[in-house]
Amino acid sequence: MSALPVAAAPATTLRHARDADSDRILLWRNHPAVRRVMFTDHLIQPAEHAAWWQRVRQSPDHQVLVLTHAGVDCGVVSFTRDSDDGGEGTWLWGFYLHPDDLGPPPQSLRAWSGMELASLHWAQTELHASRLNCEVFAFNAAVLAM
Repeated sequence: MSALPVAAAPATTLRHARDADSDRILLWRNHPAVRRVMFTDHLIQPAEHAAWWQRVRQSPDHQVLVLTHAGVDCGVVSFTRDSDDGGEGTWLWGFYLHPDDLGPPPQSLRAWSGMELASLHWAQTELHASRLNCEVFAFNAAVLAM
């Protein structure tokens, strides 16, 4: 696998989520447009979110990252080690961008494509992933087109 050039999306970065990000991550995740395309689409309550956050924040099998595009934190990228891969380097990739923070097209399209490039770069350089799996609903045409 050859390295992806980070310069392809210089306005888009990923960083590890911090405790200070937790409330904003819940707000983004509960946005109706985000919930609509998630497998768990109910309104997540603070206690449920806090339990999830405690479970994933220090786990070596989970990485929760905040996406920043054009200087604005606007989404979450997550990687979860595939427990069924037998140590082969397979990770599950998930993401959502907060629609209210993306700006109008073409800025929102740049954020999406930047997220994709930054995520693939992260998976390769930080996780040393040999494979990424991502599940998506058939009606989510935007993600399917990616």
